[in-house]
Amino acid sequence: QEHLVETGGGLVQPGGSLTLSCAASKNTFSFSMSDMGWYRQAPGKQRELVAAITSGSDTKYADSVKGRFTISRDNAKNTVYLQINSLKPDDTAVYYCNTRPFGLKINGRDYWGQGTQVTVSS
Repeated sequence: QEHLVETGGGLVQPGGSLTLSCAASKNTFSFSMSDMGWYRQAPGKQRELVAAITSGSDTKYADSVKGRFTISRDNAKNTVYLQINSLKPDDTAVYYCNTRPFGLKINGRDYWGQGTQVTVSS
């Protein structure tokens, strides 16, 4: 069973935009009561948090993406979004979502979805 499904990535030219979506399974956890985050992992680098949103829709961003990324949520759809504008080559990474501050644990193991690849290149 997939508990978090990220979609919306692709190949984009520098300066372009994308909207990523993360759909959470209705049967796994209480989405509306959960803080959520978008993370990314570039080749050879550690996974990093880029944006977070609380259950009350307060948001915060990594300094590297402030002013360019916008996180939002739709509790009726169990979905969290990441609007990415002014894309830079350094934004190239696999993007994941997860619960915060602790990620999902399924059967005692850390769970991450398959992620969605964002590639910024001319």
